[in-house]
Amino acid sequence: RLYDRWAARYDTDGNPTRDLDAVVLRRRSSLRVRNRDVLELGAGTGKNTRWLAGEARHLVAMDFSPGMLAEARRNVRASNVEFLEHDISVAWPVADRSADVIVGNLILEHLRDLAPVMAECARVLRVGGQLYLSELHPFRQILGGQAHFTDPHTRETVHVPAFKHSVSDYVGTGIAAGLSLRELDEWLEADAAANDPPRLLTLLFERR
Repeated sequence: RLYDRWAARYDTDGNPTRDLDAVVLRRRSSLRVRNRDVLELGAGTGKNTRWLAGEARHLVAMDFSPGMLAEARRNVRASNVEFLEHDISVAWPVADRSADVIVGNLILEHLRDLAPVMAECARVLRVGGQLYLSELHPFRQILGGQAHFTDPHTRETVHVPAFKHSVSDYVGTGIAAGLSLRELDEWLEADAAANDPPRLLTLLFERR
């Protein structure tokens, strides 16, 4: 419900985490999405969906917020995109071994338990497939960072519920699901102060 309330303003609100996430995804040369079957977790308003659609052979863009997906459908008109309204914390209506790449951006912080999602990723990925995750860095969470927005009607600051996960939580649950960690990186926006903590954590897994 909170993301439904945020949907109309999500793309225009100041959000350095959202903006850095988009920049980093497009720079990941090791992420092989061109001419591949891609599943996007947490498509939101389509901020990354449009770019992924331009690279992928076929893209399934999944999100549990109908308000966000309504914005995404307006923003992304590509014929190779299929939008799917679904909560990733429960079994996905996606076939086994149907994706070459799974991309998840700024979504796992909203889940208490990472293991079911990692298990679904392992089920859906083809052998040699890649799982790319980008999340608010755990350092930022410890310092109080959390997805939030200002309701335009009430002027209330609304915090979206989030759960703290450590770097080892992300790595360990991926490995436990049968995935191999290939890359782990930390990111900070170009104009940040030198002593600022990393804003994003990205991980690239492979299904062997």
